[in-house]
Amino acid sequence: MSVIDRLVLSDAAWERMAPLIIGRPDQKGSTGRDNRMFVEGVLWIVRTGSPWRDLPEAFGDWNSVFRRFSRWSVKGVWWRIFEALSDDPDFEYLIVDSTIVRAHQHAAGAKKGGLKIRRSVARAEA
Repeated sequence: MSVIDRLVLSDAAWERMAPLIIGRPDQKGSTGRDNRMFVEGVLWIVRTGSPWRDLPEAFGDWNSVFRRFSRWSVKGVWWRIFEALSDDPDFEYLIVDSTIVRAHQHAAGAKKGGLKIRRSVARAEA
């Protein structure tokens, strides 16, 4: 089973979402390559909790998807989409919190208080 076989956006959900996004063909300026597949890629990241670098190639280059995600965040696109779809029970996974997103394996085990920089013993003796 490929990633494409597990897409989550229904046609009805996409129809509600499409007018809220930027980069549509009916707008001035640059047009997004495939807005629906881009949104599917972001939803894949939300569902899996994976780092951006692990985004499957089917969604496009991970760095391009991440930069586009960041631009949409700054412009409030995700907030508009959330507001429009928050009443839809099929989108409960859009409410992201610590119960569904795990910390990365390297995020555990750090000492509290941050990094302490100390002079090395060899340097202190010199």
